[in-house]
Order: sequence, then structure tokens, then C-alpha cells
Amino acid sequence: MNLDPSQLLPIAIVIAIMLLVGFPVHEFSHAMAAYRLGDGTAKLFGRLTLNPIAHFDPMGGTLLVVSMVLSGGGFGFGWAKPTPVNALNLEGGRRGDAIVALAGPLSNLVLAIAGAIPLRYLVANPELAVQLPLLVNVLFYFVQINLILMLFNLIPIPPLDGSHVLFAALDRETEWRVRPILEQYGFIILFALILFPFGDPILGRIFTPIIDAFFSLLVGT
Repeated sequence: MNLDPSQLLPIAIVIAIMLLVGFPVHEFSHAMAAYRLGDGTAKLFGRLTLNPIAHFDPMGGTLLVVSMVLSGGGFGFGWAKPTPVNALNLEGGRRGDAIVALAGPLSNLVLAIAGAIPLRYLVANPELAVQLPLLVNVLFYFVQINLILMLFNLIPIPPLDGSHVLFAALDRETEWRVRPILEQYGFIILFALILFPFGDPILGRIFTPIIDAFFSLLVGT
């Protein structure tokens, strides 16, 4: 654990923002996209809302807190309650399913951009940034965690959003061969990417340069 006590407050603020705003926006985006494409399942279950209570998942929320604290704010991973979608009701078939899936990660990108705008201004004006260290740290973590969640959800492995995009891109025959295997072993593959090898996980090696590039592009560092 490498948590600097001075970073505890900004990390706590970012966790609160993600639970109250970030996760609800992600799931609401799925629900809204599905509703616009003809599926009212999420609305039926009360998920077409920005109310954080409707989207809160105890395990996913707890994991976000633990991962943020243990990493000192360097890595945040968690999830909200999955939005129910009946793909059979969607206009466009598999294409519609892919659009609904992409809506979530794209909402994280929008949130990252929203946080990066004031952060970019502060970075360009260091004399002001020095006077507002808490705001700088909160924005830094907020942008970073949304980029992480965007990229993670785009991984083409079930149950992540990227798997719907992958299946929509494949021809039917290939999808029928690949989908059962990925759905059966998806969690095992994800845990392997996240945890192994210990100390320098495979996922970290892939994600770090991509996140750094996105962050630099958005913030101008």
C-alpha cells in the first residue's frame, strides 16, 4: 500500500463523484441508448435514471474504494449494477447491441474530457494550480479513473462492453464458434490479465502507455 495521507481526501472525493455521478452516467447511457433503439427493459426496471441508488452495486462500489486506496489513486476499478437490455428488441440487431454497449465507455470518455478541461487550464497556469492543490488532485484522479474505465470496458471479453462490439463485428459463423468459449472463460481470462504475473500484470503493461497517451492528449502534459 503506497497511499500518501495527503492524497486521502482527493481520493475520497473522486470515489464519491464516481459512485454518485460517474457510474450512474455510464449505466444511464446504456439505458438511454437501448431505449432510443426500441428496448424499454431498462426503463421498466427503473434504470433509465441518473439516480445513483438505482445503479449502485455493493461489490463493485467496494472494489472501487479498495482499488483506489490500495493503489494510492493510481488505479481505480469497480462497476455499477449492469443495465438490463433485451437485444432482441433493439433496432439494427447486433449493430444496435454494439451501439448500446459503446454508449457506456463513451460516457466515461466524455466525463474524462469534462474533467480535463479545467485541469488543462490549471496545468497551463501553475501559479493558480499551486493555490488549488485539492482541485488539481481531484481532477487528476477523476480524469485518470474515467480513462481506465473506458479502456477496461472496451476489452472484447464477456461480460465487458467490448465483447458486444466484437460479436457485432464478427460474421455469424465465427461468432457462434467464439462466443460460447469467451462467455464460459471470460472471467478467468480477465482475472489472468489483471493479476498475472504478480507485480507487473499483463493488463497494466498494455493499459499504462495508452492511458498516459490519452491523458497527455487531454490535459496537455
